[in-house]
Amino acid sequence: MKYKNIREGIFISRENRFIAKVMIDGYIHTCHVKNTGRCRELLIAGCRVFLEEFDSDKRKTKFDLISVYKGERLVNIDSQVPNKMFQEFLDMGGLFPNITLIKREVTYKNSRFDFYVEYGDKRCFIEIKGVTLERDSYVLFPDAPTDRGVKHLRELIDAHRNGYQTYAIFIIQMSGVKYFIPNYETHKEFGDTLRSAKEVGVNILAFDSYVSRDEIYIKDEVGVIL
Repeated sequence: MKYKNIREGIFISRENRFIAKVMIDGYIHTCHVKNTGRCRELLIAGCRVFLEEFDSDKRKTKFDLISVYKGERLVNIDSQVPNKMFQEFLDMGGLFPNITLIKREVTYKNSRFDFYVEYGDKRCFIEIKGVTLERDSYVLFPDAPTDRGVKHLRELIDAHRNGYQTYAIFIIQMSGVKYFIPNYETHKEFGDTLRSAKEVGVNILAFDSYVSRDEIYIKDEVGVIL
């Protein structure tokens, strides 16, 4: 996944879930934040950030805030990019051999899963979650309670019991991490449901990413501790 027209800036403040103030070349600009999560440990006044610049009269802001330095580690916070990365990963032959069908945003009962894939005689539902919360080189999800995430896991369990292969895949939007861990402290029900999903046969996987100022792609599988 490549970005265009990247600019570097200094984060000033977050006005709300969608808007931030960033200094670019000595001027303060209003920018769109491509992540509605809290990101409190990332979006700290004075940190270095990268933004994608646009030239369009249809936009309310000229810049999208896409990544931020946490110390020496660059973290991509674009919540739209994990699905795009996973699509590229599948297209390059990742995870499944000889794929014959890929569909996005497919409904199953009361949920809409990110991907439906067929290969050989296998039918697979896949839910993707982006991960940006890191502590001591461990990464955690979620960074806020997610009833929607719990619902997705329960539907994956149901789909597995009805003969589908099922996957919950966590795309870690940074590199150099040790393990993925559910964030029981923030949402115990999500962690408990993820463990239950693993016990009944849902595949729980995590992958880290190569991240640069203008590029991100899936790199290596990372261990999962439940």
